[in-house]
Amino acid sequence: MMKLRSLLVACVLGAAIAGGATAANAQVYVQAAPPAPVYESVPVSPGSAYYWMPGHWRWNGYRYVWVRGHYAYRPYAGAIWRPGHWVYGPNGWYWREGHWARY
Repeated sequence: MMKLRSLLVACVLGAAIAGGATAANAQVYVQAAPPAPVYESVPVSPGSAYYWMPGHWRWNGYRYVWVRGHYAYRPYAGAIWRPGHWVYGPNGWYWREGHWARY
């Protein structure tokens, strides 16, 4: 009986974790187009191992809010940042995440 109960608890926890991961990765569609990007002056780099990540518009559930650009430490030599961007699809606008890539 105890093994069955432990198995049941493990299954419930596993389903909750999997459901949470799915909800966190769910695509959000916005009907209004994002505003034009905001011009930001790029400050002096803190070092050669840092890469400028430009600002972008983020949807907060009600409206677009600007997320300022910042420097990030490169995860490996030769890494470049491919910025995220808004894409228009059949269901509206959605955010495609940025990622690190090689030259």
